[in-house]
Amino acid sequence: MTYQILILLLIGYVIYTIDLKQKMIPVPMVLVVIGLGLSFIPYFSSLHLSKEIVFEVFLPALLFTAAYQFPIKQLKNNWGIITAFSTIGLIVTALLLGVSIYWISNLFISLSLTASLLLAAILIPTDPVSVTSIIKKSTGDEQVADIVEGESMVNDGTSIVLFTILLSMFQTGERFNFTTFIEQFMLVSFGGILIGLLLGWILSKIIHLTKQKEYQVMLSIVMSYGGFYLAEALGVSGVLTTVILGIFLSYEIEKADEEKGIKASLDGFWNIIKPTFLSILFLLIGIQAAGYLVFSQWGLALIIFGLTLLARFIMVGGFIYAVPPWKGEFRDDFSTISIITAAGIKGSMSVALLLWLEKTVSAQYDVLISLSFAVIVLSLIVQSIGIYPLTIFLSKRHKR
Repeated sequence: MTYQILILLLIGYVIYTIDLKQKMIPVPMVLVVIGLGLSFIPYFSSLHLSKEIVFEVFLPALLFTAAYQFPIKQLKNNWGIITAFSTIGLIVTALLLGVSIYWISNLFISLSLTASLLLAAILIPTDPVSVTSIIKKSTGDEQVADIVEGESMVNDGTSIVLFTILLSMFQTGERFNFTTFIEQFMLVSFGGILIGLLLGWILSKIIHLTKQKEYQVMLSIVMSYGGFYLAEALGVSGVLTTVILGIFLSYEIEKADEEKGIKASLDGFWNIIKPTFLSILFLLIGIQAAGYLVFSQWGLALIIFGLTLLARFIMVGGFIYAVPPWKGEFRDDFSTISIITAAGIKGSMSVALLLWLEKTVSAQYDVLISLSFAVIVLSLIVQSIGIYPLTIFLSKRHKR
């Protein structure tokens, strides 16, 4: 397996190097497509992506890096809309999408409401990865890109809480109960946030105990992974803990002007880990997805993909038009809503939740796995390719 992983890293290096020159290649999409191709080569058949690998190895690092590198200024400027989209907005999207899937699926296969909502929970987290740079370059609008990136950073935590609650209902056969759902949601969410705040405060104090940058990087590794594992062991959201911890560190770094070298040292390490992990992860997603993409319900998968865009468009549009300050904040409301909708690409968190479902349910629910993989792959390919021409078209439309 070591040799195969080295080859995957080499492929990732080549793709990222090509992207470095143009900044227009949606790297995750290219890696997934290459992974689909590699699945036909027997040499890579031993590679397998599991829930444990994604949650215990990849996610803590990717979440922590995104959180501590997100500019505090941008978070302060857009905290309201980012919070709304990634919490209440995500729940609204899940309900819209889940109910829509429940109604539509009856024309193809029989899915319960809980199963439909569970499928929706897998498909609602966003992972823009490389498209934010495309949005900035094609539109010049950094605010929209910051909102998309900030939302993605926070909504991972919300989506995993939704998923765990719905998965428990699905396994026990319990009917969807909104009151129970809200109670569990608040417990798991606020528990993760509180642990993140506590560990973030501790990290902000002890990171200054040494001036050795190498040891500060070591501490960031311990806290990012340790915080995630601790929260999960206590039954609350490790994702939210890691994100809050990273944001706390970002604030502390910005505040400590005399120690600007901290961020440079952290970046020196985590900016290597991020593309390394993303390369392996998305190539493995392509390799593993291939086996599930040969199924008879592609018509339903295409409809569900369309519904994910429609549900997100309604949610984003509803918030922007409902809140007067946000409505007047953008140059063109329709263009903003369309770009934020299209940039809501499914990625690493959706796959993590999907692999969790795969491990938990019996083979009779393979259709749920196949539908999820199909929609995720469609999202990665169609939305990644479409975001640049869409932004160019909408920019020209606005100038008329």
